[in-house]
Amino acid sequence: MPERLPTYFLSHGGGPWPFMKEQYGSTYDVLEASLKDIPRQVGAKPAAVLVVSGHWEEREFTLSSGREPGMIYDYGGFPAHTYRVQYKAPGAPEVAERAAALLAAAGQAAELDPVRGFDHGTFSMLYPVYPKADVPVVQMALKHGLDPLAHLEAGRALAPLREEGVLIIGSGLSFHNLRQFGPAGRQASHAFDAWLRFALLDLPPEQRTAALLHWDQAPYARMAHPREEHLIPLLVAYGAAEHEPAARVYHEEEFFGNLAVSSYRFGEAAAP
Repeated sequence: MPERLPTYFLSHGGGPWPFMKEQYGSTYDVLEASLKDIPRQVGAKPAAVLVVSGHWEEREFTLSSGREPGMIYDYGGFPAHTYRVQYKAPGAPEVAERAAALLAAAGQAAELDPVRGFDHGTFSMLYPVYPKADVPVVQMALKHGLDPLAHLEAGRALAPLREEGVLIIGSGLSFHNLRQFGPAGRQASHAFDAWLRFALLDLPPEQRTAALLHWDQAPYARMAHPREEHLIPLLVAYGAAEHEPAARVYHEEEFFGNLAVSSYRFGEAAAP
């Protein structure tokens, strides 16, 4: 494991997809392969994972602090067995308290929630990464208002966790307009995805930061993200590794037949 872990913005797919292989067939094969490769990139097993979930918002930044988090089945219309899925990773109260202290020291109000369970932005994404559920997990809520700068600054505040063995993951989706899944979303998803790739991989750090803070000026931004809760986790992951190189670790041009979607790593991977 490197001395400073990389951070990630991961497109987490839809609902409980890892538990629906029979229904989805090969739809998620490329995404699943990218997620399964993350342990190799990280190296040794991290002390904990901090997941910034696009499915949890609170008045202030809030961290799950229970030792045995339960499950939140925050989806509808899926087969009955997907409401019995269990991902029994332990919580990490000490990591939650450390993260809250870092946020507070940076002037960001932070709270602890001892009863919050894992939503599908966490368990569906982490199941292919750590299928044994043997890495402690803390979830962090987005802050109401979804202000890009506040979330960038939260990432900056949390950066020391990377040197303490904590893997920071922003869990969302690079294109999230459910009404445009399919042919109607092709143009918007491809244009926004191309902009995101350019911003993260080609711009120097200062311009990269400015571009992300003004993401809503990107081509087709509001068609790609009518509401940006699935994009803002990117700002936290990026803020924690702001001046480090980015790499695209997942990309598809024809997700669900028509959509361009991607995931990114910030910081160096472990040596082979």
